[in-house]
Amino acid sequence: MDNSQSYLQELNRWADETKKTLENTNLPENENWIETITDWKASVIRYLEQGEEIMTEDLQVLQDQGQRILNSMVNYYQMDSVPYGKHQLPPLPYAYNALEPYISEEIMHLHHDIHHKAYVEGLNKAEKALYLNLKDKNIIKHWLREQAFNGSGHNLHTIFWFNMTPNSTKYPIKEIKHQLDKDFGSWEKFRELFTNVASSVEGVGWAVLLWNPRSGKLGVQSIEKHQLFQLADSIPLLVLDMWEHAYYLQYKTDKASYIKNWWNIVNWEDVNNRFVEAKNVKWKLY
Repeated sequence: MDNSQSYLQELNRWADETKKTLENTNLPENENWIETITDWKASVIRYLEQGEEIMTEDLQVLQDQGQRILNSMVNYYQMDSVPYGKHQLPPLPYAYNALEPYISEEIMHLHHDIHHKAYVEGLNKAEKALYLNLKDKNIIKHWLREQAFNGSGHNLHTIFWFNMTPNSTKYPIKEIKHQLDKDFGSWEKFRELFTNVASSVEGVGWAVLLWNPRSGKLGVQSIEKHQLFQLADSIPLLVLDMWEHAYYLQYKTDKASYIKNWWNIVNWEDVNNRFVEAKNVKWKLY
């Protein structure tokens, strides 16, 4: 057995032990971490089953993915807040090719590793300037804009990754299903409305299903860029990235097909979990 196969077996054992530990504890986000590790472990197993020496570049990718998962878990469970300027790129909760054929592996690499990473770096830079080292108060507006753009980009993309799964139920479930029926009349009516919202986004923006604690109802909203025209005091539950970098390499100008296919990978379990948590925010209704 060559060294790479032995190392792959060690990675596989680590995945099994970590999953077992998570399954035996009752901590927030455990289900998401377990799904992430399961998908990463599947990649390790594929190489093990080939029984051949793994290419150095492929091994490095596996190592980097595993390290990101570990770092994110450690940071999540050890910190009750993120220090200013210390945000990190979260690992995808599935393999880069897991959402094919609906979203290609190439797009996922570009979208997550390049675009989302840039928002994280931009947010950290803005926070350091605003909160840790504001040298010139005359340019505070610049850093506030940078914080709003990059911070909203980071937060929305983090929701977006977990809002998708290769194991979609295809239809809403549990509490969110009942609320969609109550507020929109039916799942089909909501899907049509949300699709129209997404189609209306021009160039750069998002379509969002939100919970409004001030009205006690679900709502939809389009966001320009990442931060403009958001509905204040509302909580995003389901988001669809309509920036061209999210689909253009695969769909070109065919936004309609991108939106239609995206419904096949919506993670309704995650949307429902977000809804259940959002409903805990209680404001007086006006």
